[in-house]
Amino acid sequence: MNHHTAKHRLINTKKLVTAAMLVALTVALSGFSIPIGASRCYPIQHLVNILCAVFLGPAWGVAAAFCTSLIRNLMGTGSLLAFPGSMVGALLAGLMYKYSHKLTLTYIGELFGTGVLGGLLCFPVASYLMGQTTAIFAYVLPFFMSSLAGTCIAFVFLGVLYKSGILDTLKGLLAERAVS
Repeated sequence: MNHHTAKHRLINTKKLVTAAMLVALTVALSGFSIPIGASRCYPIQHLVNILCAVFLGPAWGVAAAFCTSLIRNLMGTGSLLAFPGSMVGALLAGLMYKYSHKLTLTYIGELFGTGVLGGLLCFPVASYLMGQTTAIFAYVLPFFMSSLAGTCIAFVFLGVLYKSGILDTLKGLLAERAVS
């Protein structure tokens, strides 16, 4: 194994462990929910979507959101609606951060991805997979409100990390340039 391959494996291992810890945190805190309308909304998922966007990137964020949704469904603490909401929000937040490196755009990506696109994608999931009769926009407001709560938590948390200088240190630990 050459030096470059070893560095790449170390980076992937660090990202895998970080993603797994964030999934575990999200599942452990999934009892903290906000009932809004017909759905149970989980702001911690949206906080973690943003943390994954900043520290891991879009692919890892989507994978973490998928794993969290799957585990919650297997435990009976989530529904199929968790998949589109969390995964689209993670993807958009991750893409916004990857290409802009601006937290404000990352927050907007999470809000639009989960609240609008994820909420709209819940219609076919609820209608065809869950057999529920619902309006096409039924999940947009609840998902947006949940995403907004999680985004506000992320705003405060990342603001503290940024002001203390820890944000760049943590990002550096997961970046390829941090491995010697």
